Amino acid sequence: MANILVVDDSSLYLELARQALAEHGHHVTLANNGQEALQTIAQQKPDLILLDIVMPEMNGYDVLRSLKKSPDTASIPVILCSTKGEDFDKYWGLKQGATAYLTKPYEVNDLLVLVQEQISAAG
Repeated sequence: MANILVVDDSSLYLELARQALAEHGHHVTLANNGQEALQTIAQQKPDLILLDIVMPEMNGYDVLRSLKKSPDTASIPVILCSTKGEDFDKYWGLKQGATAYLTKPYEVNDLLVLVQEQISAAG
């Protein structure tokens, strides 16, 4: 299955995503913030990134822009995941280069379906 990086400053959402994805055969790496995410991505290029937007120090948009600037990481699918669920938030996230947007709180099944769609589309 896929190597997935989950980036979130909430330990609850990190664990929820880790457990759900691991139970479906994915290898999951966790990062607590944007800086840690970029370091992890430099060491091991994931197949997919689940990225929170609102985080201290470096937000998800900054991480996303950094990924899209580099030819080595520009093609990695990124699912933005946030409590910001307005249409404009989704529009802005996709405009920044995300391949999908998931609003918190989410159902685990919605996460799994979206992850599978993104992996299949990238495959």
